[in-house]
Amino acid sequence: MAHIPLENLEVYLLARELSKKGWAIFSSLNWEQKKAMGFQFIESTDSVGANITEGYARFHFLDRIKFYYNARGSLSESADFWLELLHERNIISDQHYHEFKQIAEMLEPKLNNFIAANYRSKNNS
Repeated sequence: MAHIPLENLEVYLLARELSKKGWAIFSSLNWEQKKAMGFQFIESTDSVGANITEGYARFHFLDRIKFYYNARGSLSESADFWLELLHERNIISDQHYHEFKQIAEMLEPKLNNFIAANYRSKNNS
């Protein structure tokens, strides 16, 4: 794979956008809500971009892919579990829910394609 600066990767930019939306949600929670589920929500949300970043800095392709899989797991945790609970319990607005979900739904296939591209790159070298 040709080297592209991390900050130019669409998968990274979407992860950063997800973190921004996640922080807006987290900031709107009261202390009890943050303690009960907010901290886990924001940690899993930020973990998406953090794992993409750490994986991108790794040398061995299997090491990189392990972090990209972790990013995908964190994406599912934040969007498919914590976000759903926050919304189901009427803790967050429909607007916050839909904005976060929209970014997560754009990010998921990009992350899957990014993982696949890393596999292809290894197989072609």
